[in-house]
Amino acid sequence: MIRFADRIDALTRLVGRAVAWLALAIVLLQFALVVARYGFVAGSVKLTEAVIYGQAALIMLACAWTLGAGGHVRVDVFYAHASPRARALIDLLGSLLLLLPFALLLLYLSVPYAARSWAILERSQDIAGLPFVYLLKTLIPAFAALMALQGLAQAIRATQALRAPPAARQ
Repeated sequence: MIRFADRIDALTRLVGRAVAWLALAIVLLQFALVVARYGFVAGSVKLTEAVIYGQAALIMLACAWTLGAGGHVRVDVFYAHASPRARALIDLLGSLLLLLPFALLLLYLSVPYAARSWAILERSQDIAGLPFVYLLKTLIPAFAALMALQGLAQAIRATQALRAPPAARQ
């Protein structure tokens, strides 16, 4: 099972590192938009929407990577000073009772939502906008699937830590 958790971690790391490059593209594109707006009194709806799409992709696709790296906020009042066994129990219960049900419900509800958007190749409501709203809506089930997988990996690791002999938990 640990190999399966390692594979999930590798997948979320790969996706996270790939989309992390979007941060640079977003900053450069936003800078260009500001220069165009205030320097040349020009703007672009497509470029503005591209920044929004990029931010959405960055946040939604890197979220599982952040979870795997321990970057999400926890209630540190309990977690920071807890023993390794207590941390593993918190991670296991958090994954099984909160993260996985939420991610699976979101996946269940968002797949038809994204599928409808793909069926009509939904585009921006602004005539000058991007014609890729269906790609943006696809980020929702992708986010849910990646978070569910990372939650499963977290639960596997927590279970392994709880099963380990006391000397190995240190």
